[in-house]
Amino acid sequence: MHGADPRLVLGLHRSRHHRDILTAALDLGVTALDTAAPYLGFRSHTVLSETVADLLPKFTLSTKVGFFPGAGEAEHSFDPVRLRLAIEKAARELGREPDTILLHNPERSLTGMSLADGHALLGSACSALVDAARDGLCRTWGVSSWDPRPLGMAGVDDLPSPDVLMVRAGFLVGIDLLDTTAVLRNAWRAGETWGMSPFGGGYGEVWEDFDPRPFLRPPHHGLSRVQAAFRTAFHLPSAAAVAVGTDNPGHLAQLVQALGAEVDTPAVSQYLRALRRHRQT
Repeated sequence: MHGADPRLVLGLHRSRHHRDILTAALDLGVTALDTAAPYLGFRSHTVLSETVADLLPKFTLSTKVGFFPGAGEAEHSFDPVRLRLAIEKAARELGREPDTILLHNPERSLTGMSLADGHALLGSACSALVDAARDGLCRTWGVSSWDPRPLGMAGVDDLPSPDVLMVRAGFLVGIDLLDTTAVLRNAWRAGETWGMSPFGGGYGEVWEDFDPRPFLRPPHHGLSRVQAAFRTAFHLPSAAAVAVGTDNPGHLAQLVQALGAEVDTPAVSQYLRALRRHRQT
């Protein structure tokens, strides 16, 4: 899994952070790990350093900042000073600098703001991450957005260009979000696109009703519907990597196996055209 090959990123959103899934990932050749400051009740960084400190140097590691402990629930802030302190704290808790720092769900603060205020807020937050990368607190920086539409409305053409744009991927993402992502990453001149949540937070009933295997070029080599859904997610939208969370080494092995399949890109294009036609009716 190198070069232009699709990359599987082990996400820790709902993970219990057990050592066995990280060792299984390494055994399978999965060497990218994604977490965030608020995961595991704001304990993700600390737990990783306490339980798998010896393994962390073997991974390229991305984490996210933007959420902070609050009264009753997490609060969202893009104050540049708070972001800088959060980035420094992440490095201390992890015992190493992350490879990539991502601005976490900027839409949470942008929604409801005027375009001018939103543009200024997003710009100052991006500058904080640019400064962190310049100062050696991370190697690259980017943005992770569950709903990128408010970012496009705020305007990004004259803002620092992120190295990574992380967005939802897969068949469960609507055509409006897929098209917004395409416009946003071109306007923002983003580097790599990473996908996330290819199963929409779960994988089960939906694949009993929908078979995505026709989107793979034959032979399918006995791949399951879940495997086909994951592999096709790299084209919905086009992404260099897709993050998926699991604590099951067997499930992770199945997803790694799916990386070897070839996607029928004309079939994906036809599917997207059909979604756009349906939207217009």
